Amino acid sequence: MAAFNVIFGCVMALLIILFTISSIARYYIKFTLFVVLSLVFASAPLPLMFFRPFNPKNALIPAAFLRLTARMLGIRWTVRGLENVDDSRGAVVLLNHQSSLDLYVLAVLWPLMARCTVVSKRELQYLVPFGTASWMWGTVFIDRGASTARSVLNKQSEAVKNHKRKLLLFPEGTRHSGDKLLPFRKGAFHVALDAGAPIQPIVVSKYHFLDSERHRFNSGEIIITILPLIETEGTNKEDISTLVETAQHKMQEEFSRTSAETFTMHSMH
Repeated sequence: MAAFNVIFGCVMALLIILFTISSIARYYIKFTLFVVLSLVFASAPLPLMFFRPFNPKNALIPAAFLRLTARMLGIRWTVRGLENVDDSRGAVVLLNHQSSLDLYVLAVLWPLMARCTVVSKRELQYLVPFGTASWMWGTVFIDRGASTARSVLNKQSEAVKNHKRKLLLFPEGTRHSGDKLLPFRKGAFHVALDAGAPIQPIVVSKYHFLDSERHRFNSGEIIITILPLIETEGTNKEDISTLVETAQHKMQEEFSRTSAETFTMHSMH
């Protein structure tokens, strides 16, 4: 036992030294902590979720722990535009997609938006037990590009319309770390039009503290902006391209503005 304590102490000391002096070591250590702690904290309340299966409220306890781990990793956030959230009706929520760290953004949003359900790729469902926990808090899993994805989203339009559900999608379809948002796919907009529901754009500023190519994961600030609703009443399917362009333009404009703001914050540290 004494030998184990010595070895454990030496390993921890080495990790602390590497974390302090090596940005590459810090990158891998922090991402390892992100993955491990996310799996643990998202899955620990799983037994409680069986009392109200597929309820978005099941995400609230994991979200609280995830916000705590985000702060442990040096990620701070500011939320703007809370006055634009209308919980009296459903909406299709659009969120730009940058990294797996977007999970922390969801953890911030869940307590702020009632009945919020996330649409995610099917592969995450098989990441047990995280996928199981996600399923129990109502995540909608789809096979991207498959013909079944459209029918699944069609069913969700009924939940948005009849149960005031907030359906959150990543309109870019894949994550990226560039300065320009990727072209938006139309699936989310079809759901909004089918449900007769507004679109709620939410923009997260660029993760200047994260650089996967250079293996940098520092501390940093993000700004989460909830933009005003884009009403779809009176819009038909023939006008969907205009609706997509309008949403993308508004989100790109806010992304550029807040990313410049957080870049200034990042440069000062």
